[in-house]
Amino acid sequence: MAALTVKVSQRGIITLPKKLRDAYRIRPGEMLTLIDLGGVFVLTPCRLQVDLLADKIVAQLQKRGESLESMLKALREERDRYEREEG
Repeated sequence: MAALTVKVSQRGIITLPKKLRDAYRIRPGEMLTLIDLGGVFVLTPCRLQVDLLADKIVAQLQKRGESLESMLKALREERDRYEREEG
């Protein structure tokens, strides 16, 4: 991608061009990491590993046809079974 020019507002706000936001799937409110390399700024998306893993887990569960409701039902059933065995 070619160099892009951005303007700093009076309050220090910059707007990332839509082309960049779309290319890297940067959404409003998303945190970015800014690294100062002696006057050269590097701006990178700051996606937490736990969020990426959670997305993968959700995708796998959805592939298996699981839902929040089915997992809660299974949890209740397991809890009931445990209580019967312990009681």
